[in-house]
This record gives sequence, structure tokens and C-alpha cells, in this order.
Amino acid sequence: MQLPKAAARSTVAFRDVLSDDGTLLRAWTNDPDGIIDGPTVLLCNGLATSPWNWPALLHTDCGVRVVSWAHRGTAGSDRPDDPDRVGVQQFVEDALSVMDHFGLHRPVVMGWSVGVNTMFELAAQHPERVAGLFAVAGVPGDTFSTMLGPLYLPRPLVRAVTVGASRGLRLAGRVLTPLTTRLPVGPHTIDALSRTGLIFPVPDPELAALALHEFLRTPIEWYFHLALRTSEHGRVSLRRIKVPVLFVAGSWDLLAGARHMASAAARVPDGTYVQLHGSHFVQMEQPERVHRLLLEFLERVGRVGALR
Repeated sequence: MQLPKAAARSTVAFRDVLSDDGTLLRAWTNDPDGIIDGPTVLLCNGLATSPWNWPALLHTDCGVRVVSWAHRGTAGSDRPDDPDRVGVQQFVEDALSVMDHFGLHRPVVMGWSVGVNTMFELAAQHPERVAGLFAVAGVPGDTFSTMLGPLYLPRPLVRAVTVGASRGLRLAGRVLTPLTTRLPVGPHTIDALSRTGLIFPVPDPELAALALHEFLRTPIEWYFHLALRTSEHGRVSLRRIKVPVLFVAGSWDLLAGARHMASAAARVPDGTYVQLHGSHFVQMEQPERVHRLLLEFLERVGRVGALR
């Protein structure tokens, strides 16, 4: 697949990082030469997603040094020897390994989707390593019961439906993966998806197509194995969160209900909630707006230029 202009101009570089349990992780940063004069953010990304899901953070001129990694068994990261060593607790351990590799002491941590689970668990278990939390389209635990938010279904029913569907797709994965990994993906695919409401129109369909192409490289059976393991992660006690938190929700998000994010923000002592017109992929649909909110949040935390 030919790289779109935004990706070709990016300064994203990849590094191998060894986790504490010996699993080799593929990490990445937008500042491989250390030239960004600004704060560092650790990104806990969406499950099996890539840098290309963050169009505003791909180049050094974004003013924020970003450090992230690919989940176990996806996008260049190895599967662990024990396939059950995946889930939010292992993602927290991987986050710490990546932080130590890049020399991050106490950054602001940003999360998207399931990555929000990871960052809240990280802040609860290791409060000394986190300066603030910037949550995009995600909730602090029990994610599967908050899906299908715009439908206003009871949480137990939502969890039963979404977990059941994930189990079915995991079983069907060996049949579906040879098809999904060969799907032709391009801007027209993104346009077609935007008509379904799963994602809203994006400023850069070519970059979004690359993000989808990278996502589809993960075998479906492994993706839903990861998803089901993350479904076991319960709610984080928000009383344990002592740092500033900003929740950025998409009003039509089918995978992380906006009202559940608003409720969590209200229960955090220093929590703020912003709702944008968008879907689960709001940072792709309104990249400049989400980026501006991130910069404002970094100023609020009060450590711009020193979060290293």
C-alpha cells in the first residue's frame, strides 16, 4: 500500500522494547532525534491500532513528544509465550517497560478506547508515574458494558451482547482472517464506512485508510482474544485518581458511551468532560480540535516543557 502524504512526511520511528516478562514490544515515537521542545505524552493506544490513527501527532511540529507501543501480538509486537498473558494488567506492565526504555519519569498519559482502561489502571497502581490523564473515547474499566451507548440499553444486556459477539468472532476468526487481511482498503472504503455511522467523515481519508489497513493485519481470532481478556477488567476506583483528568467523548460513539464518560468525569476530583460531534474515532475526525484540547490540558497540568 502506497503511503499517504501525511504518513510519508511523518517523523514516526519504531524501536524494539523488551517488556519485563520477556515479550518483545514494537514501540514508536514521533521524536526519534529528541528535537521537540515540549512535553512528553505516553499514549496508551486503542487495541491493535497504530500511529496512523493520530493524524495530529505524526510530526515533530505538533509540539508534543509522543511515545507509544503496539499491543502484544499486533503491529510488530510479539505474542507472549503464554497466550493468556494479555489484558489490562499486562498492558500496564508494558507501559512501564516503555516508559523506562524512553526515560519517562512522570508524563501525562493519554489513552484511546481500551487504552483508557490501561492508563487509569496505571495511575491507580503507580500514581507516582503519572502527572495527568487525557482520555479519548474510553472509560476507566468495564468497557464492554458501556458500548452501544447511543442505544441506551441496560448495561448487563450490553455486556452480554458485546461479549457474546466477541466470542463468536474469535471462533470465526480462522475463517475470516484470510479474507480481512486481503481486503482492498482505500479512501473509498473510508467513505463507505462513514455512511454507516461507525466513523464520521475525516479530513484525511488516505491516512485513515492506512490506519484501517494496519488494523486489519491483526488476525481476527487474536484481536478478539485480546478484546475478551480486556473485557475482564472491572471499573477502576476513581477515588484513587489524584491527578487532573480530561475526558473527550464522541457524541455518537458506539464503542465507549459518552454518558458513561461524563459520569466518570463527574466522579473524579479534578475531572473535566468535553463532548464533540463524532464517533469512536473522534481524534481522526476532528484532529485539530482534539490536539488543541491536549495542548490546553498540558498547560492545565502546569508542566509544559518539563514532562519528561
